[in-house]
Parts: sequence; structure tokens; C-alpha cells
Amino acid sequence: MRTAIFPGSFDPFTVGHYDVLEQALKLFDKVIVAVGYNATKKGGFFDPDTRVEIIKEATAHLPNVEVCTYTGLTIKLCQKLGVNYIIRGLRTTTDFELESVISQANKKMDPQINTIFIPASQEYSFVSSTVVRDVLIHGGDASLFIPNGVDINKYKKI
Repeated sequence: MRTAIFPGSFDPFTVGHYDVLEQALKLFDKVIVAVGYNATKKGGFFDPDTRVEIIKEATAHLPNVEVCTYTGLTIKLCQKLGVNYIIRGLRTTTDFELESVISQANKKMDPQINTIFIPASQEYSFVSSTVVRDVLIHGGDASLFIPNGVDINKYKKI
């Protein structure tokens, strides 16, 4: 079974993330959405457990998606789970520049790990968690930027 990890903070999980996940599922038998967080750092809009709940709600109809949380390096999670593929979504060329550097560092630490870059579909290329948080903070309609079936307003913010 070909498995990939799709890591991110997902604070919150957006239609852009969902779009990349759907594309990844065309390439892999299973995708593990890995919510990364720094346990020693305060912050975030939603706590990690809430982020997991949101992603599970958005992907409940996708049997080949798992969701987990982790701390530390993504490469260590890959090694722990025996996964050799990391999915990274790209919105802009700036994303590519940053992700390319991280990919090279990961490859140096473990040559068995491959990063697969998946560009977000054009209609979602402007959607970021930062934009969604701003909409939520200011009382806008965030449902436009959240996957279908997720009622983002029912989740408690930090």
C-alpha cells in the first residue's frame, strides 16, 4: 500500500488543503493528514485536537484518510510510521521556494523520503489559513473557505 503524509498546522483546514488532499488521493492508497504543533509554544486559533476534529469531519466520507497529531520533525514522523512520501501543497512560487528548501533538508536527513509537490487548483490558490482566521475573527462568512459539511462555527477557538 502506497502511503503519504500530508503535514501542516491546518489552523484551520481549508478548501485549499482539501483540494490538495483530493489530488494526493489519486496518487496514493492512503494519506495521513498530520497536524503538527509545537507543544512548548502557545498560540494557534484552534487547539490541535479541534483541528483534528475539523479534518475528520471534512474527510469522514474518505475511508483512505487518517488524521493524527505530532510534534517535532515531519521526517521523524515519516520514519516512525514507515512512510516515504510527504505531500506539500503549493499556492504560489513563494511556497515552492520555501518548500523546496525544506524538501532538500529532509532528503539530506533521510534519502528514502520523497516530497511530492501538489499545486492547489487555481480557484483555491488564494485561500490560506491566515485568511480564514481573519474572516472568523471579524465575523465574516468563513464557510466559503472551509470544506463542505464542516460547520466551523461550532468549534471553540483558543
